[in-house]
Amino acid sequence: MNKQRKLKIAVAMSGGVDSSVAVALLKRQGHDVIGIFLHFWKEDNPPSPLYQGGDFENKCCSAEALLDARRVADKIGIRLYTMNFAKIFKKQVVDDFLREYASGRTPNPCVRCNKLV
Repeated sequence: MNKQRKLKIAVAMSGGVDSSVAVALLKRQGHDVIGIFLHFWKEDNPPSPLYQGGDFENKCCSAEALLDARRVADKIGIRLYTMNFAKIFKKQVVDDFLREYASGRTPNPCVRCNKLV
C-alpha cells in the first residue's frame, strides 16, 4: 500500500460544520493543517431600511463564528489565523450587491465572495 504524502494545507474556517469536519479529516489523515478565519465586513449603520437595531455583522465572519472556529481549532490541535478582508469584501461583494439590488436584480453575494474574495 502506498504511503500518503503529508501536505501542508490551509483551510478557510467559518466556525461551521463543513469547514470543521474538513479540518478534522485532514488532520486525522496526518496532514499539517492550519485554519484561516476571514474577517469580511461590519457596518455600524446598515445601508438597508429593512434592518433595525444596533450594529450589523456578516454572519459568516461574526465574533460568534470566530469563537466557534477557535474552539474547533483548539480541540483538533491546529493553529487558527485571522485575516482582514473587509475592504475587498465591501468593494467586490457588498457594493456590487447594493448596486444590483437597487437595479431590481437579486444577486447571490456568496457566489461573488467565493469567486473574488
